Amino acid sequence: MIVDRRRIVATIMVCHFIAAFAALGMPPFFALILDKSLHSDTAYLAGWLYIVPIFFTAVSSPWWGRLADKYGKKPLLLRAQLGLAGSFLLAGFAPNAWVFALALALQGLLGGTFAASNAYLSTVVSGAALTRSLNLMQWSARAALVAAPAGLGLLMTIESPLELYRYLAGLPLVAALLIARLQPAHPHEASAKRVTHAKGGALEASASQIYAAQFAFVFATVLTFPYFVPFTQTGAEPASLAMAGLLFGIPHLVYLLCAMPLSRYLGQGHLLVTLSSSFLLLAGALVAQALFPTLAGLTAGRIAMGLGMTLGFISLHALIAAVVTHENAGRTFGWFESNAKWGAVGAGLIAGTAVQAFDLRAPFFIGAFTLFASGTYLAGVAFHRLRLRNS
Repeated sequence: MIVDRRRIVATIMVCHFIAAFAALGMPPFFALILDKSLHSDTAYLAGWLYIVPIFFTAVSSPWWGRLADKYGKKPLLLRAQLGLAGSFLLAGFAPNAWVFALALALQGLLGGTFAASNAYLSTVVSGAALTRSLNLMQWSARAALVAAPAGLGLLMTIESPLELYRYLAGLPLVAALLIARLQPAHPHEASAKRVTHAKGGALEASASQIYAAQFAFVFATVLTFPYFVPFTQTGAEPASLAMAGLLFGIPHLVYLLCAMPLSRYLGQGHLLVTLSSSFLLLAGALVAQALFPTLAGLTAGRIAMGLGMTLGFISLHALIAAVVTHENAGRTFGWFESNAKWGAVGAGLIAGTAVQAFDLRAPFFIGAFTLFASGTYLAGVAFHRLRLRNS
């Protein structure tokens, strides 16, 4: 049974990676697609198109989660993979920017593989095992985020880059076939283990506090993403595009290297303290990057940011695993993904407004303030709960 569970977790992680490869790898090339494939000179649409699937995933994820709780996690996971395949095919044959935007909207409405995968995993493992599985899922997402742009960039020399979507549609189809071959899960075993786990650190925070912390975490980190490359080229030591891309990827690489080793020691207790520490570390890293935009300063800041993101993800995954049950897994992970997407949408809108009103450093300071305030609040909650336990 343990071998079967490990095989299921590995299969779900691989399937999420290959499906996310296209979903995360193509957006950096939207401007190129608009120009070479759709013959549109409205380059500003690339930014709006980037938000389209995120927005519709935020809207649809809670609804799909409720259906997963009602009709089963595996059928809804298959639905998500097939939804991605269909939307990719439509994108690959889009004759204009409007049909392409419709395909991206359908990608958001019909996809949601991350939440669906996590909900299915909750029927297989629980407690600390579920926390590790969620860390692995985040690992696969970060790996796709790092590998996909580089891999797809090598293929962007074809006459019409949009055609890549036609071939990439095969990836979620392969994932769906692999998932269809998995044996049915045994939710009663996972539920029984979750009850014992709940005594250890499950109730460190309420669901609303977890969602609020996750929103602040995503909002503050994504806030700097849209303008990071231009920011690196405005300092006293302007970075080349290649170096800017490398600096951008450092936090994700740190997560890939550190998440699994650190998750063996963290995520079992004192979760709010770990999360608060990650927020404060991230706040310091963002301020350092804004104040010291040299190659050495940015490198150190990005490494610290990667460590903070790693600690944040590990503790958030442990907290969310503690409040999940088999009966509410779809709804919980649906809201979890929706919450993250709303944070990303809000970050994109605020970043653009802040840069226009101030300068390229504004997103770093806004993100740092958000994380500092949230981290201080979480530290206060952790201290209050510790006093209650000791009294």
